[in-house]
Amino acid sequence: MFVCEIMVFSYHEVITEENVEDKSIYLLLLIIFTIILMVCLVILVRSYKKLTESNRLLQEGLENLGRLNDKLRMDRHDYLNHLQIIYGLMELGEYDEMNSYLKKVYKELLKTGKAIKTSKPAINALLAAKLAECDSKGIELLIEVKSDLKDIRIEDWELCKVLSNLVDNAVRALDESDKEEKIISINITETKEKYIFDVEDNGPMIPEELRNQIFKKGVTTKKTEGHGMGLAIVSKIVNENNGEVKLESNTEKTVFSVEFKKGE
Repeated sequence: MFVCEIMVFSYHEVITEENVEDKSIYLLLLIIFTIILMVCLVILVRSYKKLTESNRLLQEGLENLGRLNDKLRMDRHDYLNHLQIIYGLMELGEYDEMNSYLKKVYKELLKTGKAIKTSKPAINALLAAKLAECDSKGIELLIEVKSDLKDIRIEDWELCKVLSNLVDNAVRALDESDKEEKIISINITETKEKYIFDVEDNGPMIPEELRNQIFKKGVTTKKTEGHGMGLAIVSKIVNENNGEVKLESNTEKTVFSVEFKKGE
């Protein structure tokens, strides 16, 4: 601002003189300086917004890691109790009851195990958090991990944002579904050429007329009022990382597939 005041003062001094050429030069310089200042302000505002968003996502990641750690500690405690119960049933000769109990424990153990298979702690924490969230909503979340994601180029926090929005979108779809059995499947895999993330739900079919518009801001499939930002965010991040997002939807399932080429 000090520099700007100096230039305005200098221009004021010049316009009191008769030299029109000098006045034009100073006016041009003032305009150029003003434009540069405005551009710098825009860049600073955008940088601040990105930094704020990064900090928010980092905080979410740390909270997810904390929840995952707490869950693993509680699971360890619970499994010790489970072993005692199983041993007691075995001692009593209640083998049918023991078998039924083991199946339930194994199912819970399998859920946690599948959620912590990647080499990315933030992704593992996110999957564990979504498992707990879906369980509280009566939704069965199935996770299949066939890649450790070790060499994927996209930043962890951006990948978390993509997966989180896709799962949240599936949860919202199932909230409006009248199906008794609500299921979301996450499949993380890779080929020689790319990494693939599939998020599938058995909720309502997305109308065909919306499929080409669904990744735009403000477009939503919700019957109630919704902001329609989640899938737009997914599309933006995927495009910025040279990826591709595909949609398949019918009366049986809706699948969002995100692909990132290796080496890019």
